[in-house]
Amino acid sequence: MRIATVNVNGIRAAHRRGFDDWLATRECDVVTLQEVRCPVAALPEQAFGDYQVAYDAGEVAGRNGVAVLTRTPAAAVRTWSVPDLARSLPRPLRRHATEGRYVEVDLADVPLTVASLYLPKGGLPAHLQDPRRMREAPDGGARYERKMAFMAGFARYLTLARRAAAAAGREFLLTGDLNIAHTRQDVANWRRSGQVEGFLPEERAWLDALITPRTLVDVVRRLRPDADGPYSWWSWLGQAYDRDAGWRIDYHLATPGLARAARSVVVDRHHRGVRLSDHAPVVVDYDLEELPAVR
Repeated sequence: MRIATVNVNGIRAAHRRGFDDWLATRECDVVTLQEVRCPVAALPEQAFGDYQVAYDAGEVAGRNGVAVLTRTPAAAVRTWSVPDLARSLPRPLRRHATEGRYVEVDLADVPLTVASLYLPKGGLPAHLQDPRRMREAPDGGARYERKMAFMAGFARYLTLARRAAAAAGREFLLTGDLNIAHTRQDVANWRRSGQVEGFLPEERAWLDALITPRTLVDVVRRLRPDADGPYSWWSWLGQAYDRDAGWRIDYHLATPGLARAARSVVVDRHHRGVRLSDHAPVVVDYDLEELPAVR
């Protein structure tokens, strides 16, 4: 089974760059998307090709939006925008319930739950904010605090979701843009990034707690234990993309049984010579023959 995750940074812009052709030719069984950034009524024709779609557009105009695309209809779909689920979220997540940040589906043909997450980008804590070095106006650490609260709530939610999948006899896969690079291998210029949002010690410590051999495994790092990257995001500015001076912030985090089934990973840096987004699809092939079929 081929599963890809990609932050499209706007589905309409991605279509202009060839996303529809990539989707039609890449032969993925499941594709998860982040930052779709489009209300349902404004989606391009055939925005998601021939796939079945679980999509939470969110209510923030021009922002966020997550989806899971599958070849066959999902057995179940869960989004935070459903009122009953929103009320049961950990308190720090409730303010984000209608933002279009999370969707998960139970696949119908294999015992697997797949989730797509767009974690807030965040910002710097107040003591690190220097107007002379910032592109955005200082905010006293508000964006940083918002991200940290989201992370604390999501860690609790993720434990519940993973355990619910296990109780139903399913493996669990969290994919998406986490807006955090975990280790020095995941940032090309890590020496200069220690005081940059997305590579702060407390953000990396959160991933340390999330990723363990018995809970969730970083599939790409398992397949590429000694490699720098492979990076999945590059700034549009300067020569970052040409120099491959990127960050690895797009993940496949899998329960151990599924992680053992991962066979290969490819980051599609461009499609027919064109960048689809400032992110690139992270495509993993899993051998699911040993997983029992859904009955």
